[in-house]
Amino acid sequence: MKKNKPEVPSAPTVQVIERMFTLIDVLASREEPVSLKEISERTGLHPSTAHRILNDLATGRFIDRPQAGSYRLGMRLLELGNLVKSRLNVRDAALTPMRELHKQIQQPVSLSIRQGDEIVYIERAYSERSGMQVVRAIGGRAPLHLTSVGKLFLAADEPQRVRSYATRTGLTGHTKNSITQLAALERELNKVRQTGVARDEEELEVGVRCMAAGILDDQGRLVAGLSISAPTSRLEESWLAGLQSVAGKISQSLGYTPNAASS
Repeated sequence: MKKNKPEVPSAPTVQVIERMFTLIDVLASREEPVSLKEISERTGLHPSTAHRILNDLATGRFIDRPQAGSYRLGMRLLELGNLVKSRLNVRDAALTPMRELHKQIQQPVSLSIRQGDEIVYIERAYSERSGMQVVRAIGGRAPLHLTSVGKLFLAADEPQRVRSYATRTGLTGHTKNSITQLAALERELNKVRQTGVARDEEELEVGVRCMAAGILDDQGRLVAGLSISAPTSRLEESWLAGLQSVAGKISQSLGYTPNAASS
């Protein structure tokens, strides 16, 4: 019986990606729009091939077409670049203060950002001595309504956006303590707005409680959250002041000035 040969990944997919990067590099080298003819000449691509790839990039707003037959870099690249910049700045600013806070309390300290309807953990300070059985890995994700940092971001949203979030996600729970009803979530978010602090009372993981404070940028926008996690019986309220202080210092290092924001 003749055996079928294993499928080999086709080269065109990689080739298209390489061509896409080549086209972007050409556009990045010029401040003004570049004609299709020049793009074709500089990349060595046939005009029809370059035109097809550029049109696909334009659909995703990575490329703009200010005039027929000319192209320039699109705003989507600026948006993504600013997003990466803000995340790197937050992580760089937070790393040392996070480690210092961890040394004081000997419990995991996490830095998280919002991505859509989830929280993404981008940094942590952690040691085996904390006694935590569950520690979210860097890059791990969790639903907004089940996490302390996620609640900070939801509390910063308009009520209609919170309702839309509830509709999209169904407010699925992970434990018996999870908030799965919109009315309960809205009451919880009101507390967060009043206190500036959010909590996870065994809503994501049984046996784990968390508290979180927000990190603001130079425009006073919430860009990340700093949280402390601990076994349920070991979370101490005395840590809250230190958490808020560290979050405030990180915010100030990002250019946030409380007096200017409140004026």
